[in-house]
Amino acid sequence: MNYHDIPADKLIKISTLGELKQAGYQPTSIKNELRNNLVKHLEAGTDVFEGIWGYEDTVIPDIQRAILARHNINFLGLRGQAKTRIARMMTQLLDEYIPVIAGSDLNEDPLKPISQQGKAIVEEQGDHTPISWWHRSERYTEKLATPDVTIADLIGDVDPIKAASLKLPYSDYRVIHYGLIPRSHRSIFVINELPDLQARIQVALFNILQEGDIQIRGFKLRLPLDVQFVFTANPEDYTNRGSIVTPLKDRIDSQIITHYPKSIEIGKRITEQEARLEPVQKESVVVFDLMKDLIEQVAFEARDSEYVDAKSGVSARLTISAFENLIAAAERRRLLSGEKQTFTRIADLIGVLPAITGKVELVYEGEQEGPAIVAQNLVGKAIRSQFVNYFDDPEQIRKNKQAKNPYQAITDWFGDGNMVDLLHDAPEKEYEKELMQIPGLEALITAQHGKQSKEFKLFLMEFALHGLAEYSMLSKHSLERGMQFKDLLSSMFSMPENGGEEDEDY
Repeated sequence: MNYHDIPADKLIKISTLGELKQAGYQPTSIKNELRNNLVKHLEAGTDVFEGIWGYEDTVIPDIQRAILARHNINFLGLRGQAKTRIARMMTQLLDEYIPVIAGSDLNEDPLKPISQQGKAIVEEQGDHTPISWWHRSERYTEKLATPDVTIADLIGDVDPIKAASLKLPYSDYRVIHYGLIPRSHRSIFVINELPDLQARIQVALFNILQEGDIQIRGFKLRLPLDVQFVFTANPEDYTNRGSIVTPLKDRIDSQIITHYPKSIEIGKRITEQEARLEPVQKESVVVFDLMKDLIEQVAFEARDSEYVDAKSGVSARLTISAFENLIAAAERRRLLSGEKQTFTRIADLIGVLPAITGKVELVYEGEQEGPAIVAQNLVGKAIRSQFVNYFDDPEQIRKNKQAKNPYQAITDWFGDGNMVDLLHDAPEKEYEKELMQIPGLEALITAQHGKQSKEFKLFLMEFALHGLAEYSMLSKHSLERGMQFKDLLSSMFSMPENGGEEDEDY
């Protein structure tokens, strides 16, 4: 009988060591288990790390090679690069169920017990040793490295309360209280932010990684633990908060470097997959692809910004939170206006700013500007970057004096002293009325995007105003309830009306 051919529902009915032997079970290490199951997935062409976008040709092949080589792994990368998520997904490469000695503290293999407790149970009961089954979802332990983590937390210690209650001398192994790592025997054990672990605690991991055993308070015991170690670390930690001691780094077999999405399209996949939206939000708020591009562009701009600390990174959580805030801003407007459905607007980016200010670490110059101003500038730069994908480049028009200026009618109208106020919560009809009054704006959109829907054309009309302001062809200013557009030259000599501020917004 081939043990691996037995269906899971029949397998978990095996209840004794004798029945387990008859089924043909043979012990295997967790690293071999991961390797064997990965081989099956690779041969079958199935994706274990489904939903991890942008790593198909970089990080995931490195992970597969490390697992095939039976290595402990360190994921090195900035925050928000799916390091912990990948570690959790590795449980999918474990067998669905494995047998354990019922009642053993360390979930030991019935045919290969490692502790005195496990050995005593098997020796006493033989083939009648009771067996229980451990699901792969339970074979994962995660610990965040913090300065207060102790050796007792990770490895274990003598428990005086247990000694007193059981009336045992301190020389008896039963007084030992095992830490997280021994209790992760035959499991995946993850330490997040490894450099934050104190150096003396890191030293305690040497034997476990190299020889696979532990020592507790002078007890003469050797526990050949079977653990798949996965660590995560941020490069910033190596210099600012802590470091991985060199002998420990030497014992971690594979270091895999993660990265941020390399394209807008990959970023959009991640954001849409991870954003937590209610069904009613998805049904009542329509998001144009251009708006999704703008959200991702904000993150790209932040990663290149002179005001943002590049060492800290800009997490993918920024775009996820920004997208959720965007939907919420549009939904709020819909609810206030009593409309059944709405379409996102550039004005809804006002709701994105709180998602940016709390998720970027600023350098000194950025702190001087202030997080709100930096966030507005990042949104503005995103609009500027995406503008040339939909309209003629204003910079090229300025350089080529002979070229026809498609924006002339628009800028001339504002130059005559006209202005437009686009309020954040304006109903659809009012929003349309304000945009349609601008001569040349509708014609600009029709000429370049005539086949688009009416709603998207209106969105592009608003987008064009913001883009022209970013290229200094118009002026825009924040109002208490919206945004005001006017001629650039006249705005230099007058304050915006309606309680607006002189500083430009996004």
